[in-house]
Amino acid sequence: MADMRFADVMQQERERLHKEREEILNQQRGLENKLVEINRELAAIDAYEAARTAKASTPARQPRGPRARPQARKGSKREALLQLIRNNPSALTRGEIIERMGLKGNKSGEMSVSNALTALTKAGQVSRRDGKYVAT
Repeated sequence: MADMRFADVMQQERERLHKEREEILNQQRGLENKLVEINRELAAIDAYEAARTAKASTPARQPRGPRARPQARKGSKREALLQLIRNNPSALTRGEIIERMGLKGNKSGEMSVSNALTALTKAGQVSRRDGKYVAT
């Protein structure tokens, strides 16, 4: 009889712990979702500031001939990326950059970030230390 009561107590305790664990996991998911939202908003602000800064410092365009190639639009994306890296002196991984720019899950956007990071590294504007990017 004592064994039966002990087993019941253990089962009740197991159920209590499972319930408590599930509640904590739900809270954790909620906090992670909030963090993702905040990171997206911060990335949007960084991108806005970078675009505003780029527009303010860009000279007026000169008229081009009919055969001139259109200007690449990559510059503003690279500038936004560089601004994000500059605003985080503790350095960021590629994944953190993608998340903060709100591009996680967007394969095209992730590839664009990778290409821009490569170009910025080759240009000497950023360097990679311990798998993290830092402005040079």
